[in-house]
Amino acid sequence: MAVERTAVNPVTWSAELGFNQGELVSGHTRTLYCSGQTAMNGEGKPECEGDMAGQVALSLANLEAVLAEAGMSLANLVRLNVYTTDVDLLFQHYGVLASRLGAAGVAPATTMLGVTRLAIPGQLVELEGTAVG
Repeated sequence: MAVERTAVNPVTWSAELGFNQGELVSGHTRTLYCSGQTAMNGEGKPECEGDMAGQVALSLANLEAVLAEAGMSLANLVRLNVYTTDVDLLFQHYGVLASRLGAAGVAPATTMLGVTRLAIPGQLVELEGTAVG
């Protein structure tokens, strides 16, 4: 059975920003819950200190690696939680994330939260996703 995704948007402003208020998913057989991904290299060392754009890009690449390991891609992402220590700075670089999601043809239900800090000192952003396939 093919996965069917239906955007649920009682308002239109969020779709213009690249995310849906909700995603109704049916017909899926697998759900992947991804741990938060940060700008860590393959050896578990932090990268891109002080570079929000670099951290967003690497965090997203790490999320994509988890998805790929499960035979999925950003196209399967239905939920994205974004945690950041600096919301204003993240908005300046949000195009890095939005363009990659747009290229994948998805607008997952998204929540962005400003937090005091992340688990690893120096990390500015963490991406946590849910995907279906």
